Amino acid sequence: MTFGLRGPALALLLATLAACSSGPDRPEPTPLQSFVPQIQGAQVWQAQLGDVEFALAVAADATSVTLASSSGDVIALATDTGRELWRGNAGEALTAGVGSNGRYASVVTRGNEVVVFDAGKLLWRARLDTRVLTAPLVAGERVFVLGVDRSVRAFDVLDGRKLWALPRSGDPLTLLQAGVLLPWQNTLVVGQGARLVGLDPLTGAQRWEAAIASPRGTNEVERLADLVSPAARVGDAVCARGFQSAVGCVDAARGVLSWTKNVGGANGVAADEQFVFAADASDRITAWKREGGDVAWTSDDLRFRSLSSPLVQGRTLVFGDYQGQLHFLDRENGKPLLRLPTDGEAIVGAPVKAGPNIVAVTRDGGVFAFRAE
Repeated sequence: MTFGLRGPALALLLATLAACSSGPDRPEPTPLQSFVPQIQGAQVWQAQLGDVEFALAVAADATSVTLASSSGDVIALATDTGRELWRGNAGEALTAGVGSNGRYASVVTRGNEVVVFDAGKLLWRARLDTRVLTAPLVAGERVFVLGVDRSVRAFDVLDGRKLWALPRSGDPLTLLQAGVLLPWQNTLVVGQGARLVGLDPLTGAQRWEAAIASPRGTNEVERLADLVSPAARVGDAVCARGFQSAVGCVDAARGVLSWTKNVGGANGVAADEQFVFAADASDRITAWKREGGDVAWTSDDLRFRSLSSPLVQGRTLVFGDYQGQLHFLDRENGKPLLRLPTDGEAIVGAPVKAGPNIVAVTRDGGVFAFRAE
């Protein structure tokens, strides 16, 4: 995990990392246990993207899956067959992507430019004054960009004209990890530090804010509690994780905190009408009741397997691991239902729903679509 530094925080971070590096090694991954599959599932198509060395967010809907490689290729594939629909290139290595509304797709380059494509045709690019690791959000004829300093910018999707910018008077240290940026009805919801903030997407004016985590510790590193992606949106609830500090949900209709629970972990969450799901820093998986946040169940079966962020789909909860395995668990109790392999490389980001399929991407750029019962 890395951090964005300002001023004297650099010396503090180096000292902290040096202390951490002298500690014990991470425990061995839990061996996979054999079991009798409880549901049917199979791979329906496979494609090759190119190496993915950034926090790829896959944009998917009923007809297309839009992805990007580290080298700058941006590709849309047909959801049902994996057939290539279009391909573009940002002209430079990428740090963030992909945001898409099904037609327009947006990524951010290592040179701090936001780039927008229209069905594969380069439409415009605009210079940014901050580094970006969060996939842009394309919605309402706008492109929204969240910087690592948690500042927000809005651009016109057609011509790249900047519509507004919301600076973030920040902490001395910022987390170099994708943050929260999503729509809820007519509100833009962003993570700024440990807080979820609701903004007017037309003007950037703040409508509400609610703190999910409470930064604590004796120095800036220990107090890092930035909200991380992916967050989950179910009905009026937006649920998210504060880095190594908490998981909680906010009532976005009222802009108030519903509940929060102290728990470590660095990856995002998934949720449905009943539960919120996440794995902690040791890859212990927990399901909290969405109403109230009480623990419904926990599972230690996949500890230390470097799990991806989760996907919840129907009766299944899906995680990828460092060996490219997809684990389909029963959302009611965490018991294994099915396990499917990819190419042996770590799963990047979270698996996503794409029509009737579940799509996962590996570090080597393998794109795999599965269909489970």
